Amino acid sequence: MSEVTRFAPSPTGRLHLGHAYAALFAAEQAGPNGRFLIRMEDIDRSRCRLEYETAILEDLAWLGLSWSSPVERQSAHIDDHRWALDKLREADLLYPCFCTRREISDEVARSERAPHGPEGPLYPGTCRHLTRQERHERMEEGFSYAWRLDMSEALKRMAGLTWMDRHAGKQIARPELLGDVVLARKDISTSYHLSVVVDDARQGITLVTRGEDLFMASHLHRLLQALLDLPIPEWLHHRLLTDSQGQRLAKRHDSLSLESLRQAGETSEELRRRLGFAVS
Repeated sequence: MSEVTRFAPSPTGRLHLGHAYAALFAAEQAGPNGRFLIRMEDIDRSRCRLEYETAILEDLAWLGLSWSSPVERQSAHIDDHRWALDKLREADLLYPCFCTRREISDEVARSERAPHGPEGPLYPGTCRHLTRQERHERMEEGFSYAWRLDMSEALKRMAGLTWMDRHAGKQIARPELLGDVVLARKDISTSYHLSVVVDDARQGITLVTRGEDLFMASHLHRLLQALLDLPIPEWLHHRLLTDSQGQRLAKRHDSLSLESLRQAGETSEELRRRLGFAVS
């Protein structure tokens, strides 16, 4: 089967073994006649570095990967993300949230019935209950704010959604498990959840491959696709690589960076075999 897949790293550090597995997995799923794309998720300009982007592409080439078109940068498509945000806002599906992290934490601690999701306490909806006048006044006074999705309102309009994971099968979308998520951050005019959905649609991704730690995010992304009238891909969530203590590999594992492994003498063929992929 031919698919359009992508590997979308953030250029905030060197690639490690977990990244290598994700990239090889996505490329493999594209199939011999499909398209494998690279997208740099670089919207956080305070952390992203050009030297890391260069190093990432060198690592991918060392792995023996090639991609079907020029590398895209998420930051080049801010207007697309803004379009999506405006569409949701005009549909009255967003509200401004003026809460700081400390205020949210304190509110959760005070509430005996604070909602919880798969990753812990959810936003308690403090700013959802502000009147339009109160929101306007705070904006006029210059308060910093983020835009949150009004999940209850969104679900009223888009009930009964499903999506397909090729390992887990047909899923009933349960985006409410993530609560009123932030879709535009205070310092950046979009968020991971919004931008990845818009970017995948723009690039024509037919199969979204990523780690099983993002399985719950796919419930939310299915909802956003419906609200924005975007094409619906299928998903395939792969296993996560862990260290000897069972912790998920992250960029802090410098000894497991592809650069370190190369310097230690490991070849790309040896690494591909170790991760369970064919040698090209």
